[in-house]
Amino acid sequence: MTSRDNAIESPRLGEPYLLTPGPLTTSYAVKESMLRDWGSWDDDFRAMTAEMRRRLLAMLGQGADDFDCVPMQGSGTFSVEAMLGSFVPRDGKVLVLANGAYGQRTAQTLAYLGRDHVILDKGDYLPPRGDEVAQILADDPAITHVVAIHCETSSGILNPVEEISQVTYAAGRKLLVDSMSAFGAIPLEVAQVRYEALVSSANKCIEGVPGFGFVIARKSELEAAKGNSTSISLDVHAQWATMNKTGQWRFTPPTHVVAAFLEALRAHEAEGGVEGRGARYTRNRDVMVAGLRELGFETLLKDRWLSPIIVTFFCPADPKFVFSEFYDLMKAKGFIIYPGKLTVVESFRIGCIGQMDEHVMRQVIAAAKDTLAEMGVKTATPPARALEERAKLAA
Repeated sequence: MTSRDNAIESPRLGEPYLLTPGPLTTSYAVKESMLRDWGSWDDDFRAMTAEMRRRLLAMLGQGADDFDCVPMQGSGTFSVEAMLGSFVPRDGKVLVLANGAYGQRTAQTLAYLGRDHVILDKGDYLPPRGDEVAQILADDPAITHVVAIHCETSSGILNPVEEISQVTYAAGRKLLVDSMSAFGAIPLEVAQVRYEALVSSANKCIEGVPGFGFVIARKSELEAAKGNSTSISLDVHAQWATMNKTGQWRFTPPTHVVAAFLEALRAHEAEGGVEGRGARYTRNRDVMVAGLRELGFETLLKDRWLSPIIVTFFCPADPKFVFSEFYDLMKAKGFIIYPGKLTVVESFRIGCIGQMDEHVMRQVIAAAKDTLAEMGVKTATPPARALEERAKLAA
């Protein structure tokens, strides 16, 4: 089945594609599902919450019976903080695996929570490797938990979570996974990768809209989390206990967002689940990267680390290239791209997720080619120091 057969839609007239890591372009069906009001305590809405939790757990594959799903109001960062504050005991210590903005945010969150932590900082664009993690755990027996970012969207790198999991549990520690930008498109089945909890949100690879995140955790961890949290609204155990007792959220839920997410979950299943969704995103990435490389653009990362979620490109060396102008011209053609986060050289990012397929990506390439011509940029080749920086990072 092709993505065209799965009814990938063009945005409404005048609405650009969001080539970002979320919020992203959603389907008409997802948008239209929000046109009805729902009572947060009503049986119909409680049934919607229950269905949503079941569908998310099903993505874990064999062994999912040992886990439960707890949706949490707010942005994805709310749910990350809820996971850390609920599952890391107050006397625990965390090894944060950082290679970009979201690993650094995890460390910042732990500091706010008063949880002891250390950071393995790989800079922005190299993955943490198993041997490094194993050595740190061997040297510091006080560490109780490891936190890994599944897909670090600062650079688009897909981190080796399975490798990290193996050494974490070999050392008798526990793994927590921030799978915000990967869950639903990159497999994270519990029979293949061991972890205690993961977190993601509605507006990423499931292709819903912003408004809540969700924590999927072992039931044993949920039970043990009672009393850990220092927040009334971000207490995962309290939310879980209330939902299992009453079927209701503790505080006002984003009812319209839940309805949209259920519609997105059904479309996700129809596309072939994690495998089908991941395959479309991978085709998006491959077509887009190949086409932009033909124009002279270079990716920050080598192919082995490129995620099918978002890709970072160096800005061209040509002095006529100005990112803000490039951005505005691309937007005028119907494509909103994403600024880069590199500090040494200029860059930008293009997302591969949302209601897009390889046909849309070919339009992106054509738009980029036309935009360069309008700007008078003859080639998209990056400055030599960008390639030198990449070579140094990859060494």
